[in-house]
Amino acid sequence: MKKLFYIFLLSSLSLFAGEINIAVAANVGYAMDELKEEFKKSYPNTRVIVTLGSSGKLTAQIKNGAPYGIFMSADMEYPEALYNEGLAVAKPIIYANGALAYLSSKKLDFSKGIKILNGKDISKIAIANPKTAPYGAAAIEAIKKSGIYEEIKGNFVYGESISQAVSYAVTAADVGLVPKSSLYGDKMIKYKEGINWTSVDEKLYSPIEQGLVILKNTQNNAEYKAFYDFILSQKAKEIFKRYGYIVK
Repeated sequence: MKKLFYIFLLSSLSLFAGEINIAVAANVGYAMDELKEEFKKSYPNTRVIVTLGSSGKLTAQIKNGAPYGIFMSADMEYPEALYNEGLAVAKPIIYANGALAYLSSKKLDFSKGIKILNGKDISKIAIANPKTAPYGAAAIEAIKKSGIYEEIKGNFVYGESISQAVSYAVTAADVGLVPKSSLYGDKMIKYKEGINWTSVDEKLYSPIEQGLVILKNTQNNAEYKAFYDFILSQKAKEIFKRYGYIVK
């Protein structure tokens, strides 16, 4: 009987003494270190390996057999597609709502709102590739709704991921439309709200609902379930809020 108890105990401990692979939309990368640190407090023996990328490219990798156990997308469409194809355990759940912001290394007059993009001093506008990055699609939607798309469409500089779009916004372009979450990292402290960045009017784009799913190949792994539950926890919500996300 005692032998069986020790076997059970060792088996239970082993569930939380491994590593988990998480596919994460690039916009969440800025909050990921803090999320991992908070998770580690409860699960110190679980190593969390994060792969960042555009939601579209990560979805393609998952369909091609990439060994991820959880997918944190920048929208609901990609994880819903994985669920419909039988690659996710359950329908995606919204873990946070994202927001767009203008970003520039220059001092700009943000009182003009989105009309700032067709100003005479703006010749390059950085956005993420709208075909693979939901934040890029949201940026295009906002520009089209404002009625200036045709006028400025030749000025777009496309980043293949959100992180690249953020980089372009402060180097290769005059301004960029980027996730608000990207502005709260340590490397972005020098860019000041109201001077270098400000929020895009949320009425100009559809809500950016970010979806979370457990992938089918790891559905019985307790460590993945623990991380999934953590991302939906109050502690994680507090971290998301600090990085400019809207959470309920």
